[in-house]
Amino acid sequence: MPVLPGAEPYRHEGTDVGVLLCHGFTGSPQSLRPWAEHLAARGYTVSVPLLPGHGTRWEDLRITGWQDWYAEVDRELRALRDRCSQVFTGGLSLGGALALRLAARHGRDVAAVVAVNPANRVHGLAARTLPVTRHLVRTAPGIAGDIAREGAVEVGYDRVPLHAAHSLRAFLRLVDGELPQVTQPLLLLRSGQDRVVPAADAARVLSRVSSNDVTEIVLEQSRHVATLDHDADRIHEESLAFIGRLATGAGKEGTTARG
Repeated sequence: MPVLPGAEPYRHEGTDVGVLLCHGFTGSPQSLRPWAEHLAARGYTVSVPLLPGHGTRWEDLRITGWQDWYAEVDRELRALRDRCSQVFTGGLSLGGALALRLAARHGRDVAAVVAVNPANRVHGLAARTLPVTRHLVRTAPGIAGDIAREGAVEVGYDRVPLHAAHSLRAFLRLVDGELPQVTQPLLLLRSGQDRVVPAADAARVLSRVSSNDVTEIVLEQSRHVATLDHDADRIHEESLAFIGRLATGAGKEGTTARG
């Protein structure tokens, strides 16, 4: 199937400092494109891969699982490590969870993590029944497009295949168990008006990681897809400052901030 306009993967060759950004469940690189371009304009090497089953039609997502999504970002990280002396990972929602797992599993090969509204679990009673309902019902209503800014549109699916949602649930439980292995500096930005991922998910991530250098920022004006919302510029600038601090070797001492 052809890729939806705007959903194409993004790559930019820059310095030997690389940034790998991971998009969210049922979304596409389009949701991260302005962020990626901002980092690229500052000279960094940037990659935003398209996760398998995404960016085409929801039927393609139905036949994929977390192993496919994680394998894609794992390959991209290894490619960046071959090219760059230092690599940072980041992402939105599921992408934040993928970035955290890369940090947990690759250790020093990941310099630090920037997570925007990272997902930690699939919530609600329906999540508990997914092992059964996914065989009875094909899809549920979509979750893409939770944006407060008027006129902003996310390229994503309007349906959620329940087979893929079941795999997402399994993946998030796996990542939760691996969070104590995350020791790298962490910048976590969460939306105050998120209607997809509750604040409890960010709190859980912060309570589970072993990082000493942690910064949490609340994006008061944005909903879930904050990278396309009112606080997008703040994400750009905060992540740029965070990466710049660590890439230059300054300020690596363990600090914890809340803002």
